[in-house]
Amino acid sequence: MEKETRLKEIISILSKETLPVSGSKIASHIGVTRQVVVQDIAVLKSRGFDIVSTARGYILNPKKPSFSKLFTVKHTKEDIYRELSLIVENGGQVIDVIIEHPIYGEIRGNLNIKTSEDIKVFMSAMQTSNAEPLLTLSNGIHLHTVGANSEEVLKKIEEALKREGFLL
Repeated sequence: MEKETRLKEIISILSKETLPVSGSKIASHIGVTRQVVVQDIAVLKSRGFDIVSTARGYILNPKKPSFSKLFTVKHTKEDIYRELSLIVENGGQVIDVIIEHPIYGEIRGNLNIKTSEDIKVFMSAMQTSNAEPLLTLSNGIHLHTVGANSEEVLKKIEEALKREGFLL
């Protein structure tokens, strides 16, 4: 498949989905390797397409929540599930995770976790990949951009994180 045709097909695939689509699924659909998809996504981003890369795949221009707040938290890797659950159960969306690295500066990972199912998928991916979460590079200190449909929901999330001892 010619490059421009592939790029159009990738946009077509992503525009039909509301959840992230894995690079492997896109590759299989258009008959190329996953590495070719990674390169094509980079080209599309450079052309101005708002494509977000997540641990679960690619998503085109996800709808941004009306309100967002940056929370600074600290906990161990064993507390990740509880922290994410508190945010989602209280009506929030975990948009990303950010750490400040002494050499590389800010490192950000897109999460886009909105549901308990998203949390399960994320936790499963962490276990099966044997990858360490970013908080292990920063002594447990990290930030989350959390989105919600109101300031009241963000305040409720803040109180829950504080009660649990996660909030710095």
